[in-house]
Amino acid sequence: MTEQLNPFHLAQAQLDKAAEKLNLDPQMHSFLREPMRELWVSIPVKMDDGSTKIFKGFRVQYNDARGPTKGGIRFHPEETIDTVRALAAWMTWKCAVVDIPYGGSKGGIICNTKEMSQGEIERLSRGYIDQICNFIGPEKDIPAPDVYTNPQIMAWMMDEYSKIKGYNVPGVITGKPIPLGGSLGRGDATAMGVVYTIREAAKIMNIDLNDATVAIQGYGNAGYNLSRLLTNEGCRVIAVSDSKGGILNKDGLNYQAVKEHKGKTGSVIGFRQSEQITNEELLSLECDFLIPAALENQIIGRNADIINAKVVAEAANGPVTLEADEILSNKGVFQIPDFLCNAGGVTVSYFEWVQNNYGYYWTEEEVYEKLDKKMTKAFYDVYGMSEKEGVNNRTAAYMVAVNRVAEAVKLRGWI
Repeated sequence: MTEQLNPFHLAQAQLDKAAEKLNLDPQMHSFLREPMRELWVSIPVKMDDGSTKIFKGFRVQYNDARGPTKGGIRFHPEETIDTVRALAAWMTWKCAVVDIPYGGSKGGIICNTKEMSQGEIERLSRGYIDQICNFIGPEKDIPAPDVYTNPQIMAWMMDEYSKIKGYNVPGVITGKPIPLGGSLGRGDATAMGVVYTIREAAKIMNIDLNDATVAIQGYGNAGYNLSRLLTNEGCRVIAVSDSKGGILNKDGLNYQAVKEHKGKTGSVIGFRQSEQITNEELLSLECDFLIPAALENQIIGRNADIINAKVVAEAANGPVTLEADEILSNKGVFQIPDFLCNAGGVTVSYFEWVQNNYGYYWTEEEVYEKLDKKMTKAFYDVYGMSEKEGVNNRTAAYMVAVNRVAEAVKLRGWI
């Protein structure tokens, strides 16, 4: 990974830009540039063949001034501490921008779940909790699913933590299955949040959602749900992609048929009634909404000029670099920055934690209604700051979030 694309350096540079606009106190700025705590662990796992493999894992608690830290756990073969640091920083700003009482954290394990059995994944999941159990808790740090983790893995982790404590602790982890204290609406919460922000951006950009064109990079849980929800809003999803490439049909793709095809073949490639395109070609498509919903650093300085979308809605974490931000701004592209756009997941995770804490559970309709209010208010908090200060939406989102975190730090008397 080059320094230019180091995700933590990107997160710091984005913060620096906002700090300058805010005239942030230098001591506060210095404090907010670094994580408060990091834990590195080695996890021995008995493999199915009888051997023991050692996996490296991380947990980063970036800042807890506004409350217990919150953030997902990623299982990825190319996981790095700098990626986890960046994601923990973004979670800090994400929780602040939607104004929920959390700080930010993130976890990760270097592993390839595609090469592991279910039993091996379960032993790895439980081993990770064994190593970090004193570092987390419902009043301290609350993990959740992320890349290549899911509700079943969260169930194993919650169970392992509860065994260690000697009693059930459902609030230690969110994104759990419904029978174990999960929240209704959590499965598509991230996508719903993206749709709510797209709806408001469409109003500002005078785009009619009925027959608006959409290209989605990434067709995992978020990508599929975005395709489904936006189609139901009247949009025409003309292209989707995964790690192997993309498909295009300007008349629109059937989200369910594409999902079934990917389930059978392992990729969206080869789907009938579509032409094959590369991920780079997907980024360059002329459309109303481009949604990067894969991994970080997808739109960078060398390819930002090819973007032909009116709106870039960042469903992924860190998909656009600082250099690309400038290019997109100069092109007049309306950006919905990642830690605003994809905050639906952590917001409903917060709702799940609240429900766990007082043992009363809401209907799906109640969850969506509360999520809509949170996302819509956050969108206009950011847009209002952008208009007031004459900055792009990402800098505005940072200004809103950093102001809130800095205020909490100051009130606590830390600085």
